[in-house]
Amino acid sequence: MKFSNGCWLQKERCECFSPAEVYFSKIEKDQVTICAPTSKITQRGDTLGGINLTIVISAPYEEVLRVQTYHHMGVQKKAPSFEIAPAESGHLKTEETADKLIISSGSLRLEVQKENGALTFYRGEEKITASGWRDLAYMKTDWKGFAYDKGPEDAYMREQLSLSVGELIYGLGERFSAFVKNGQSVDIWNEDGGTSTEQSYKNIPFYISNKGYGVFVNHPECVSFEVATEMVTKVEFSVPGENLDYFLINGPTMKEVLMRYTDITGKPSLPAPWTFGLWLSTSFTTNYDEKTVNSFVDGMFDRKIPLSVFHFDCFWMKDFNWCDFTWDSRVFPDPEGMLKRLKAKGLKICVWINSYVGQESSMFKEGVEGGYFLKRPNGDVWQWDMWQPGLAIVDFTNPAACEWYGKKLEALLDMGVDCFKTDFGERIPTDAVYYDGSDPVKMHNYYTYLYNKVVFDVLKKKKGEKEAILFARSATAGGQKFPVHWGGDCWSDYESMEESLRGGLSLTSSGFGYWSHDIGGFESTSTPDVYKRWCAFGLLSSHSRLHGSTSYRVPWAYDEEAVDVVRYFAQLKASLMPYLYRNAIETSKTGIPMMRSMVLEFTEDKNCAYLATQYMLGDSLLVAPIFRDDSIAEYYLPEGTWTSLLTGEVKEGGKWYKEKHGYLSIPLYVKEGSIVAMGARNDNAVYDYADGVTFRAYALKDGIKAETVVYGTENEKEASANVVKNGSSYQIAVESNKASKVALMNVGTPKQVTGASYTQDGENVIVAFDGNGKAEVVF
Repeated sequence: MKFSNGCWLQKERCECFSPAEVYFSKIEKDQVTICAPTSKITQRGDTLGGINLTIVISAPYEEVLRVQTYHHMGVQKKAPSFEIAPAESGHLKTEETADKLIISSGSLRLEVQKENGALTFYRGEEKITASGWRDLAYMKTDWKGFAYDKGPEDAYMREQLSLSVGELIYGLGERFSAFVKNGQSVDIWNEDGGTSTEQSYKNIPFYISNKGYGVFVNHPECVSFEVATEMVTKVEFSVPGENLDYFLINGPTMKEVLMRYTDITGKPSLPAPWTFGLWLSTSFTTNYDEKTVNSFVDGMFDRKIPLSVFHFDCFWMKDFNWCDFTWDSRVFPDPEGMLKRLKAKGLKICVWINSYVGQESSMFKEGVEGGYFLKRPNGDVWQWDMWQPGLAIVDFTNPAACEWYGKKLEALLDMGVDCFKTDFGERIPTDAVYYDGSDPVKMHNYYTYLYNKVVFDVLKKKKGEKEAILFARSATAGGQKFPVHWGGDCWSDYESMEESLRGGLSLTSSGFGYWSHDIGGFESTSTPDVYKRWCAFGLLSSHSRLHGSTSYRVPWAYDEEAVDVVRYFAQLKASLMPYLYRNAIETSKTGIPMMRSMVLEFTEDKNCAYLATQYMLGDSLLVAPIFRDDSIAEYYLPEGTWTSLLTGEVKEGGKWYKEKHGYLSIPLYVKEGSIVAMGARNDNAVYDYADGVTFRAYALKDGIKAETVVYGTENEKEASANVVKNGSSYQIAVESNKASKVALMNVGTPKQVTGASYTQDGENVIVAFDGNGKAEVVF
């Protein structure tokens, strides 16, 4: 939201009340409270009126400072609030001098100038951002003087934090606009707007800077961000009302910022190994019955395409009855038997749901009588005719409604369903009345958190914590605890493929660990060319689902070459599971995403700052999808030696490359000094990852140990390998109770190998181990 009219003026009828000085302060063990008048106090009479701001600064976590600013503190605090980690005591360090207050948490320091109330944040001696004249402010948009003040009705609290030369901002949720947010106005307000507009399904009031700090605005309602727009050297954020609460989070690296942010709002839960396999959907409005489903499933298996999950979209329920959680008996007369037959083929089952109940649903009467729906101010059930005629919305602030809704899902799980696609949750009214009295404006964004949490908790209860998984579209801060999230409704062309990736990298820059998208696009039907390129991209994403709107997404619906492409990349992903699952576990522990932007991994490389057409999949693999119908790939390799995982070709980094690729190819490069664990199987996402694993060591540097581990499907460490290059020799150590191999890639023919047997595969040396072992390879 913009308040100013250029550099000097405010908009007509706007008034800005900003700290003019620190009049007094109170230093306590865990917080500092500042009284900041917005006019200079030059004599006692100046204290008889005017606006004061109360600023409370605390250090609730290490390397984090919280700034809470209040005007009128008597305003009732209404739910909801984000679920954040409890504040910790003992991090705050304070010092007071004649001219300033110095407040620290670890190496993060805030200096408050007493003369004018200016705030300056430092990391050690490095200034990272600041708030000065008219930055932190209480704003009125219809100001007529103190005697005619309307109170909170036209009030906003805002902050403006400075940007330095070359500073770039990322995050703010899954945004499909430009990856770098500088120059954008962003309202944190969930909308069902597809992937080709400024609207977003997943709005997160958190941004991260390439200077290695982040800002989390602790408000679930609409937060308006002006990122180098209204003031081109500042990030402004504002909320309606009488207070503003934000956390400034130090890194000093971008990865460490995400680690600390997810310490506050929650780590991404770890998805089960089977979720990383290929998901296949019925698509949305297509016609299907059990025969159709079997033809899809058997068609995939007959073509040797690994398949993990089959998803039933909306029409598993009868039309006009969404949601009643009852199979449409006209097309699925024996749903329990059908699910048993599908599961006997080794599949998991997902079904579509949302939190809306149409008037024709058998659940509608139950919900009305039980008081389980949102209401209008006059007590009527809140209904409208968007999506389903007479639609009502489940009120998840009502514990009885949560139990009722959960029992319906439990019945499906008892029948054989394994997980749910939690669709929608964005079009939540702001004029509704909630059971617990929650503020409906705050609930607009927050509703999705309660919705997905209820479903996730049901899955944990019935399936166990390790098996709980969603396929969710909407989210707010903290939603990363309920994975997986997918990108929403995209078109079926290269532009939509690119914007989907851009949105995904924006989301994973906002604390979300795992991400997916509709392979081949959702709306319309792609060309075979786009479908094949999208399949390569989709199967090199953390989670992979074939799903469309009005047409099927099985590969043979496009052409036979599409079958080859899906098979090739599905098998590749299955063979990468030891590597992928290790990264998934680390994501769940650290909050560093599996799919990460280039700037997150290579912050100091200026070529990576704006780069959103490629990404790192885990810590070692670079993926550059192809977005052109002439088969040309354009990508950048950062400094170092990079090796193609698919061909073994070695390229030097610090360069851009432009080259042509067939459909069974994609730029997929291994970072130097990496060990990539490759599984012995490629027919399933779930197998014994340690049994027969090959540890591929790439472009090792002298004296620097490369190492990795392999986890089993129960998340226990089952194998490890490390390799050290010392001049012309390689020292190898393996810990495992199963057979494994270490492959030294592109090293040539050795003079001697001791401690283990080996074979030569072109320029690669393959050293075999029956269990624990050490070997030396000399050249």
